[in-house]
Amino acid sequence: MTQAKSSQPIPVNIPPTLKLTVTHEQLVQLAITNRDLQLERTATGELIVMAPTGGTTGNRNLDIEGQLWLWNRQTKLGKTFNSSTGFHLPNGADRSPDAAWVSQERWDALTPQEQEGFVPLCPDFVLELRSKSDSMEQLRAKMREYMENKACLGWLIDRKNKKVEIYRQSQEVEVLDNPATLSGEDVLPGFVLDLTEVWS
Repeated sequence: MTQAKSSQPIPVNIPPTLKLTVTHEQLVQLAITNRDLQLERTATGELIVMAPTGGTTGNRNLDIEGQLWLWNRQTKLGKTFNSSTGFHLPNGADRSPDAAWVSQERWDALTPQEQEGFVPLCPDFVLELRSKSDSMEQLRAKMREYMENKACLGWLIDRKNKKVEIYRQSQEVEVLDNPATLSGEDVLPGFVLDLTEVWS
């Protein structure tokens, strides 16, 4: 019996009990050939496949990205990135925060090739927006990883409970209950994130 060759991709379901490990180079190849998937990789090489977000989370995330983009467009202090951007962290992990920012000085220090691929640094600012299916413990672990890799400021926004966890270098995590705005402090000078649409 012969099988017809199909050019259609075949979905693969990976059971949660199975851990797949890949190198950074293999992850890059997977990302290139699976552009519809969001892929991350832990520092130990474990592959993480994330489903696309739902409409509500995607809409709220775009609102956040838009506010950050507009502030940066006006100040020209660095580069902003959305959730489709991969960062190759110093510890070897490959992560894609929901929104991120890198200072212009650090961005300019990269070669054109480094700017084109998975960015080989940890952003100065990172943001994770919890979707309905996200585990807070896993998101907190990612935030701690960003801080360990020298992110200066991080926001973990929990829409479900209307809370924000603020991560800063060498400080305890600050938890805010239903804040109307967030300040970019000295990392994003003059930036104020309006959370009205995020909470609605």
